Amino acid sequence: MNLIRQWLQRLVAPIDPVLMLLTGLLFAYAFMAVLSASPERAGAQLMNTAIALVVMRALAAVPPQRLMHLAPPIFVGGVFLLICVALFGDISKGARRWLNLGFMRIQPSELMKIAMPLMLAWYFQKHEAYLRLRDFGVAAVLLLVPTALIARQPDLGTAILVLAAGFYVIFFAGLPWKIIIGMIVAAGAAAPVAWGLLHDYQRDRIMTLIDPEKDPLGKGFHIIQSTIAIGSGGIFGKGWGQGTQTQLEFIPERHTDFIFAVLSEELGLLGNLFLLTLYALLIGRCLMIAANAATLFSRLMAGAIAMIFFTYAFVNMGMVSGILPVVGVPLPFISYGGTALVTLSVGIGILMSIHRNRMLVQK
Repeated sequence: MNLIRQWLQRLVAPIDPVLMLLTGLLFAYAFMAVLSASPERAGAQLMNTAIALVVMRALAAVPPQRLMHLAPPIFVGGVFLLICVALFGDISKGARRWLNLGFMRIQPSELMKIAMPLMLAWYFQKHEAYLRLRDFGVAAVLLLVPTALIARQPDLGTAILVLAAGFYVIFFAGLPWKIIIGMIVAAGAAAPVAWGLLHDYQRDRIMTLIDPEKDPLGKGFHIIQSTIAIGSGGIFGKGWGQGTQTQLEFIPERHTDFIFAVLSEELGLLGNLFLLTLYALLIGRCLMIAANAATLFSRLMAGAIAMIFFTYAFVNMGMVSGILPVVGVPLPFISYGGTALVTLSVGIGILMSIHRNRMLVQK
């Protein structure tokens, strides 16, 4: 009995109970949503959740100092894989995003969602004592190279997430506001040029956002059906498993990118408020861990992960409700799929490690 007790204590020692509770509630919410939207995938969702929990526990036991030492090789390896994708990657649905290793296929761009903030946090930690404007320029290059490789695949959704993850680290490291304002002005001035560089389907998504009724049975179908589902849910929703847009399969990609429309139709405004509350508490807990972190590396990583969760949720809800273009960003911890779920769970594990390290340092 004592051996079992000791084993359980070692198992849960690195786990932050608040983060675990919030993440567990999101996992439960996800299973309920997937079970309604696509019952045949419920078993796979449970398997994905189990893998995510194992990965989360494993990362929670890795000290932040060890993660910092691993940051450069992980980043370099990720960039190398992105170059391999550009040269030898498999083409699927007009995009070259996957690398076939023979025994399995991998999507290296997913690795960069964690490798990017790790690398930039490592860089700023190394230059903490004498941080200069030039260092922000180097960080920008480190950020833009993999982002450009991902956007070229093309994979605009993942490129936005990687860009946001890196920018949050640079911002929290102390990027001057005058540079931020200059970047905003430059982006506005370059918008016409950027429009010409977009692929046809990317321009179509933006135009569809402005006027989805122009092609209601084609390019505008996704947005129209999702907004109908969201509006028809009302305050209390139609009931779990009773959504007509969902069960009659009018909502496209209802178990992945558009699962928020499923929740809105079946659980209504109250269900959405519960989900938003979970996200707010999760992000707030992450920012609290960032504020109490022991090192600059840990603070930057925790802050960036918190804002990554926010970006995932904001972009997904925005595109499903028709205020942002459809860019293929999943609803964090809710959408069906193993890769995104594991990536987000890696972030939770790193946060638990940072929190535990802070407690050990204090002791």
